[in-house]
Formats: sequence, C-alpha cells, structure tokens
Amino acid sequence: MQITDFDAAPNLVALFLQRADELGEKPFLTAKLGGEWQSLSWREAARQVCLLAEGLRKLGLQDGDRVVLVSENRPEWALADLAIMAAGCITTPAYTTNTERDHAHILENSGARAVVVSDGKLAKPLLSAMVRIGLAEHVIGIEALRTGQGNFRCHLWSDLLQGDAAAARAAVDARVLRIERRDPACIIYTSGTSGAPRGVLLHHGAILRNVDGAARVLAGDFGWGEERFLSFLPLSHALEHTAGLFLPIGLGADIWFAEGLDRLSANIEEARPTFMVVVPRLFEMMRARILKQVESQGKIANFVLDQALSLAERRAAGKGRLSDWAVEKLLDLTLRPKIRKRFGGRIKALVSGGAPLNPEVGAFFEAMGLVMLQGYGQTEAAPVVSVNRPSAGVNLSTVGPPLPGVEVRIADDGEILVRGELVMLGYWQNEAETAKTIVDGWLHTGDIGHFDDAGRIVITDRKKDIIVNDKGDNIAPQKLEGMLTLQPEIAQAMVSGDKRPYIVALIVPDPEWTCEWSQANGEKFDLAGLQQLPAYRSAVRTAIDRVNQDLSVTEKIRQFAFADEGFTIDNGMMTPSMKIRRAPIRDRYGKRLDALYKG
Repeated sequence: MQITDFDAAPNLVALFLQRADELGEKPFLTAKLGGEWQSLSWREAARQVCLLAEGLRKLGLQDGDRVVLVSENRPEWALADLAIMAAGCITTPAYTTNTERDHAHILENSGARAVVVSDGKLAKPLLSAMVRIGLAEHVIGIEALRTGQGNFRCHLWSDLLQGDAAAARAAVDARVLRIERRDPACIIYTSGTSGAPRGVLLHHGAILRNVDGAARVLAGDFGWGEERFLSFLPLSHALEHTAGLFLPIGLGADIWFAEGLDRLSANIEEARPTFMVVVPRLFEMMRARILKQVESQGKIANFVLDQALSLAERRAAGKGRLSDWAVEKLLDLTLRPKIRKRFGGRIKALVSGGAPLNPEVGAFFEAMGLVMLQGYGQTEAAPVVSVNRPSAGVNLSTVGPPLPGVEVRIADDGEILVRGELVMLGYWQNEAETAKTIVDGWLHTGDIGHFDDAGRIVITDRKKDIIVNDKGDNIAPQKLEGMLTLQPEIAQAMVSGDKRPYIVALIVPDPEWTCEWSQANGEKFDLAGLQQLPAYRSAVRTAIDRVNQDLSVTEKIRQFAFADEGFTIDNGMMTPSMKIRRAPIRDRYGKRLDALYKG
C-alpha cells in the first residue's frame, strides 16, 4: 500500500474495494457477539457491501438519493455507509440519541427516500418521525422490526444480502467508475450546540483529503504497520466517520467496536489498539479515575503520582528541569507500565478532537508515557484541519500545524480561515448560510486563533461564544470551563457574563466527591439538599477560588449557582460529542444566572 493511493483514489468506495482486494481474509471489522470478539474479513465485507448496494438499487434508489442511517457503532454501520455510497446514494447519518423531532428535521431537510436502522428501540422515534413527515419510502432493519402502520415498505437487512455476489461486484465496479471526488458522499448534520442542526454536504474528495493528510502524519511520525483502531465515538459524528472509519480503511487497519462507555476501559485492554480517537471530556474522566485509584494506594504511590503531576505541570508550562530524567526513570519503573497496560500495551497515540483539550490533562497523559495528539477541525472541513505531531514538536496548548494539503490563514479579526479540497460543498438546501460561510473558497470557521512561532495553530475560542463584558473585554469561556472541571469538586460547568460586569458560573458538582463530603460531614447524600448548606457551598467555592488564582481580573468567577442536574444528551444540554449546548442551558437557567448580578 502506498500513501499516494489516496491522491489517486477517485472516491471512498474505490479506496475500500482496493484495500479489500489487497487484504483479503485479514480481519477488518471486529465486534463482541455473545460475549466473544468476532471479526469480519475485508473480503467478506466487500462482498456484503456490493450485495447491499445492489439491494438498494433494486428498491428503486437512484444516484444522489439520500439514505438516513441510524445505528450504534457496529460492523453493519460501516457496511451500510459504504453500501449506500456504492449504490451512488448519499449517506445521511443520524445520532442514536435523536428524538422524534430531531429525526423529523433530518428526514424533511434531507428529503431521504430510505432509512437503515439497527433495532426496534432506535426505530421507535425514527418511524414516528417517518409517519409524521411522510417522505421516506423504505425502512431497512438490521435486526427484525415491528413497524406498525406507515406509508413505507419494510425490508430485512439479511434479505438485501441475497443474490449473485460476482454480479453485484461487477455492477458496483461499473458504477464506482462514474463517481468522482467532487461528487457528494454524505450529509452530516451538525450536533447543534446552538440552533437547529445544519446538513453539511461532504464530497468524496473532502474525506479523502483528510485521510491523505492524517495518514502522512501517522506514517511519518509513527511508522505504518499492523494498525488497529478502537471505535467509540459515534460514527454519525464527522470526526469518528473520517478518523475512525475511513482513515483505518486507508491505512488497511482493522477496526474494533467498543461496547459502550461502561465497558470502554475493559475494551481498550482487550482490543489493544494502536490508535484511538477520543473527545476531551473522556480524557478528563479517565484522568480523574486514574488519580482516584492511585490516591487510594498509599504514601509511596501518592509520592510517585505527585512527581508525575509536577512533571506534567512543568511540561505544560514549558519549564523542564535537568532533574526530570530521574522522575522519568521513576515513572518508567512504577506508574507508566500500569497505565500503558490499561491502554492495551500497544498504543502509539491518543488523538483528542471535537473540543479543546485542557493542556494540563494532555500533559498528565504524556507524563504517564502516552503520546497525546490534539487535533482541530469542524464538520465543514471533513473534519480535520490540523493535528499535533512529534516531528513538529508537540505543544498541547496548540492544535498543531495544518495537515498536508490544507491552507490556513488568520483574518484581520482573528478568525481562522481554511481552504482546500477538504472544505464542504456547502450546507444542504441552504445557499444563504453557505454563502456566508464559504467566501472566495475560504471556509470561515467561526473560531478565533493565531499561529505560534513554530507554525502551530493556537485556538482561543469560538467567535460566537466569546464573552464580551460591559467594559468591552473579551473572555474565552471554554478556557475557564476546562479549568473548573479539572477540580475534583466540579463535574461540569458553564460560565456566563456577556455584557455584564463580571463572570458567573453554573456548576454541576461531582457526585463522587459530594458523596465523600457528605459522609465526612455527617450529612445525608442528597444533592439538592446539600446545595442549600453553607458548608457545602463553601467547599465548592474553595474549588472556584483555586481556579481564580490563575485567572486575570476580568476572567475571575465572582459568583456561582448550582444546576439542578448534570448536562446530558438526554436533557438536551450536551451534544453527542460531549460538548455543552449553551443555548438550552441558558434557556433553562437564565433567571438563576441573572440573579447572581443582583444585590
């Protein structure tokens, strides 16, 4: 396999079929079935993709038709995505957490003619939306479905896999010859941190350009061997779709599918991946869990941990010492082997994307002997724009230099602009927003940043999220929120203060810390009740004051209020990629935050 294959590949399906022909019986997709990991080979995957593609064509689907895909991460998700493209159609992924209203918006906006859904549970809100909208004509159930009444036909996944495999491959090969890099591949709806999700129309070349750039980085810095990815983030998210599916395809790697958050740690040890893509919130959770476990292991373990944390702190600040070699040796003999084992023992790099990674979190994992790479991008750029890499000097206060083949410049107002094949075709059925976002070929990202002296991009904040106080000072909320959630007392936070005299915060206390506090203080463990106690409030205030010590006068958090519950996907206050949704949070807690400015 040559890296130049990516430039030569006319489309994503052609790249996949080429890899399948090269790799044959090697494992491609692996998932746990009946308690055992079972693999699907590249050859068998290609056979199923071609049969599914022809099955879709037999249903009457034509070039350019949209097919909605709703499923948890599993081999069938990847097969369906490839089959939809192989049929000449456009994959339209939707999150498994979508409500009926969310599905209705995507079905209506995309004009989908068919849907693929994994099981009855996920089908329930989707089918209700289909009945309500009345557009899609076909439902394909990966597992058997009870569809009830509706103006659509129901089909079994297994039925679409019937037929002449050789004839199906020939038909797909002929069709793939007509699909060019500029042709649409998928419509990925943004996760909607504010407003209704918009459909981002990505072409084959955009994702191939991402795969090419990322593969060059990985090959140049880590070598290129028998790679394995553990897929955990939703494949309906642009980052996992590109970096967790098509990048492994490009590398000829096998993909293992995690069983879920509750089994993630065990799955990492079982799968033994070489690369893993994770959002910052998960790294924060892993760090907190590791700290808690080590802290319970006695004085020696805590001494070693303190040394590791001090090393991480110095690294984050760029202030290394000559004596650090001794700390490195100590960690190599104690903590690091245990941490590496928890990550399977073969991990080459952990890639963070989707939101800013707090440098302290990244430095912690680096101190534990793991390579951390923070990337940057957005759905509109397919989605990776840049990534840290050892050869460019990893600095986790930055998101690294742009990928090969990507142009980045900074506008006069500090906005990051991106140009290249990776830029989307536009927003589906929304020419006005497309014209605002892509100007003279440059994607206006809405992010504010600059280049450092080494040519790495430094992100300061979202243009629309920046808080401008009543004195005109600009304050980056994500920085403050990241610092708050590193405190053991605080699980989640949102800061506010636009056009106001000072910054305030909405705090979700950490449940484990709260339980320990209530036991130590002889109080009943009741979150709502504890929040009324001055002593409990004072303990949380102490955590905020620790953060304030490292903030400027304008950034300091003067007042805070408690949220009634955590920010979750289910209550609409967090996106599926684990970013907080500011607008819904403000809608619910606006009066509580406003009250912090009175008196």
